[in-house]
Amino acid sequence: ITGALVSLAEKKACRLEELSLGDMQKIEPGVTDDVYSVLSLENSVKSRTSYGGTAPDNVAAQANAWRKRLS
Repeated sequence: ITGALVSLAEKKACRLEELSLGDMQKIEPGVTDDVYSVLSLENSVKSRTSYGGTAPDNVAAQANAWRKRLS
């Protein structure tokens, strides 16, 4: 599904978050408008909350841990 959406965005020369809900639903009918909450770059980064993820809180925690360790 993701690959098909990326391919469609490439064909339309737009970003994923610029695809219409209708276009996405042609590929996967179960897609809802909630998808837009994670498609932007900023929200995608924020959603990576697992250990080692790129969420800002994770990055800040690792930076603080290394500051302590190196001082």
